[in-house]
Amino acid sequence: MTFSAKQIADFLHGEIEGNPEVVVETFAKIEEGKPGSITFLANPKYTPYIYETKADIVLVNKDFVPEKPIKATLIKVPDSYAALALLLEMANKNTPEKTGIASNCSIDPSAKIGEKAYIGAFAVIEEKVVIGNNCKIYPQVYVGDNVTIGDNTILYPGVKIYRDCVIGSNCIIHSGAVIGADGFGFSREKEGYRKIPQTGNVIIEDNVEIGANTTIDRAVMGSTIIHRGVKLDNLIQIAHNCEIGQNTAMAAQVGIAGSTKVGENCVFGGQVGLGGHITIGNNVQIGAQSGIISNIKDGSEIIGSPAMPVKSFFRSSLIIPKLPDMYRQLNALEKEIESLKKQLKNQE
Repeated sequence: MTFSAKQIADFLHGEIEGNPEVVVETFAKIEEGKPGSITFLANPKYTPYIYETKADIVLVNKDFVPEKPIKATLIKVPDSYAALALLLEMANKNTPEKTGIASNCSIDPSAKIGEKAYIGAFAVIEEKVVIGNNCKIYPQVYVGDNVTIGDNTILYPGVKIYRDCVIGSNCIIHSGAVIGADGFGFSREKEGYRKIPQTGNVIIEDNVEIGANTTIDRAVMGSTIIHRGVKLDNLIQIAHNCEIGQNTAMAAQVGIAGSTKVGENCVFGGQVGLGGHITIGNNVQIGAQSGIISNIKDGSEIIGSPAMPVKSFFRSSLIIPKLPDMYRQLNALEKEIESLKKQLKNQE
C-alpha cells in the first residue's frame, strides 16, 4: 500500500512542509531511511540524521525548527512518536488475519468458544474454558481448566495459562509467557522445605500487554491482580499475591517479590527489583537496576541500589570519581593535624 504526504497529514491532522504529493510505501528508522519510506524524529539525540536521511517523509513535533535545509517532506504533529504509532496501527490492520479452528488442536467439549475465534494447531483448551469473540489462540497455546478469556485477546504461540485464571478483553500475551504458575511458597522445616499449596489465581484486566517469557504467579489465596492498561516487557517476574495498578509500565527483567502492591501510572526501568510486602505509590518512576526494599510515596523518582531520590543519586555519582583524590587529601590532612598536635604539645 502507498500513501501520499497529503493523505498521511490529513489522517494525522498534521501540517506539511515540503512536497505534499510525495508517496511512501514502507517505514524506516531515521538513520536507515531510504527512498519510498516514512520515518520520525522524537528523540533529540537523532536530530543530526534528519539532515541526511534518505526517507521521503519525516514526522516531527510541531515545535521542531530546522537549523539547515532538509530534503525530506516534513509532517508536523503534536507528538511524532504517537503519530507513528497510529500509522503503524493502521498499517497492521491491513495484515491478513488468522481465522478458523485447526483440525489438530484439542478443545474439550465443555469449553465455550466465541464467534470469529482463531485456534491454531496443537493448541489445548481444557474443561469449562470460556473464550470470547474475535480471540486469537496461536499454535501450542495451553489454556487450563476454568480459564476465562475476554473478547479480542491474542495469545501468541507457546503461551501457558494455568487453571482458574481470568484474562480480560483486548489483551496481548506474547510467546512463552506463563500465567498462573505456583508462587514460590515453602515453609522451612528440619527435613527441608514443605510446599505451601497455591490455591488462588491470576486476574488480568482489560487492555494489558505481557511480553515474551514473562511469568505471573498465582496467589496463595485470593488473586494476583494485573489491572487494566498495564504494559509488561519481556522476562518479567511477578510473584504471588502482587497487585499492579492500572497503566503501569515495566521494562525487561523487572522482578517483584510476593505480596507487593504497585500503584497506578508507574514506570519502571529494566532490572528493577522490588522486595516483598511493600507498597509503591501512584505515579512513581524507578530507574534501571534500582533495588527497592521499603515503601515508596506517590510521585517519587528514585534510582540506585539501594534506591535513593534521583537528585541525590546524581549528586553522589558526581562525587564517586573524586573519591580516590578525596581519600588522599583526607589522609594528608590527618597527618598534618597529628603533626600540629605534636608541635602544640612540644610548646607546652
